[in-house]
Amino acid sequence: MENQTAQGVPDGTATSTADPVAPVRYCLYARKSTEQEEKQILSIDSQIKEMLQIAQRENLQVVEIRKESHSAKASGQRPVYNQLIADIRAGLFNGIITWAPDRLSRNAGDLGSVIDLMDQKLLLEIRTYSQKFSDSPNEKFLLMILGSQAKLENDNRSINIKRGMRTRVEMGYWPCVAPTGYINENRKDKPGSVLSDPLRAPIIKQMFEKVGENG
Repeated sequence: MENQTAQGVPDGTATSTADPVAPVRYCLYARKSTEQEEKQILSIDSQIKEMLQIAQRENLQVVEIRKESHSAKASGQRPVYNQLIADIRAGLFNGIITWAPDRLSRNAGDLGSVIDLMDQKLLLEIRTYSQKFSDSPNEKFLLMILGSQAKLENDNRSINIKRGMRTRVEMGYWPCVAPTGYINENRKDKPGSVLSDPLRAPIIKQMFEKVGENG
């Protein structure tokens, strides 16, 4: 009897047409913005813990963990993320595991970089806590929607913050952090009120007095 190939075809008559499936080598990326608006986002350590549990449960190969504390509002401003993109292009990783899509991008530029990597077959899969994105039209479209939604949230947040600051000014309150020589008074009935800083105000007063005397 002739030896059989994996497809059950005699040797020499045909070869396997199935392409070998490339193993997905994941980089775990955890990000936490230092901005006040992201208080509710899991800490970096919590993100790593949750995603490593998923990787262990689903037998995913996580070859490296990278983390950074940086806002994702502006494109190309995160050094760790930029290096991750470069390393995917270089073939070091072909998968990303992260807590949620907005950990990767909250702007159009960074989102486009991820989609381009998928189109070029360099990024095979993105895994999040509740979703999976691969190089399929529907999954890439969903990833783009979620990334665009994160950008919309950022844009709206900026508008809402500016509106709140204008309202405080109209009410006669200081709209942001008190200037040097004053401190913010934490009162619910008068948000944005300021008081004289007992430590720095006398020193600043002396500085102005000396300038006035010498002038």
